[in-house]
Amino acid sequence: MLRFFSIFGVSLLVLFRIDMLESVQRTVIAPWSDWLAVLSFLCMTLFDPDVMHSGRLLYSQSTGFAVSIEAGCNGIEAAIVLIAGVLAFPATWTQKAWGFAIGFGAIQVANLLRIISLYYLGRWNMQWFEFAHLYLWQALIMLDVLVVWLLWMRWVGRQAAGAEISRTAHAI
Repeated sequence: MLRFFSIFGVSLLVLFRIDMLESVQRTVIAPWSDWLAVLSFLCMTLFDPDVMHSGRLLYSQSTGFAVSIEAGCNGIEAAIVLIAGVLAFPATWTQKAWGFAIGFGAIQVANLLRIISLYYLGRWNMQWFEFAHLYLWQALIMLDVLVVWLLWMRWVGRQAAGAEISRTAHAI
């Protein structure tokens, strides 16, 4: 248990430090946030021709309401927590790679839903927007991280059990 928490803590410190580097913010985080705005815009224009985007900004042509997808709103920090958890858990590097890939995808899908829902909540009611932005979606994104990590750990455990059964079967 100490090994897990040590690796988890050090991984968090290192990954968050890397995330805060100006060069990483400029070359990775900002373009990722821009891409999320474009993807959100494309999803929303399927049913709402009023929405527009410019860089990281999504805005309503009719009301002028806008949201901006900034660092901290792009799912990267949640992904860092997941990556630290996957790195700290004993598994093969192939299993960890699957955990990173599927987990990152799940976090980004949830974050896309978050962005779209916050845009519409903000157009409708700022009090609900503030509550959802500051409390509800923060908890839901971290719950997504936890559920993905637990499902991944379960899959790793089943793979290990299957390998053990396979080794035992060959020994007979």
